[in-house]
Amino acid sequence: MKLRKGDNVKVLSGNDKGKTGEILEVIPKKNKIVVKDVNIRKRATKPRKAGEEGGIIASEHPINSSNVAIVCPKCGKAVRVGYKVTESGKVRVCKSCGAELKKVK
Repeated sequence: MKLRKGDNVKVLSGNDKGKTGEILEVIPKKNKIVVKDVNIRKRATKPRKAGEEGGIIASEHPINSSNVAIVCPKCGKAVRVGYKVTESGKVRVCKSCGAELKKVK
């Protein structure tokens, strides 16, 4: 998976098409990611303990990683990602402008 936690991505399909946000969590086994302020679900909860409040809780749920594309910091577009090996190591690059995205561990 070419996506990493902290990447800025744009949603390409689904109910939240066009929204951008930061990746909060990556789940590679299920090929899913959690993006900030995208795919928000609301759930009503009862108070379980004394002093605890109930109410409607909103949280982000995972979406498929194929529905998003990384936003290039240089050109500002949703782009595909390639790799380039340099003397410092393997680096992810933007396919359209060639800018380095972030270093791969």
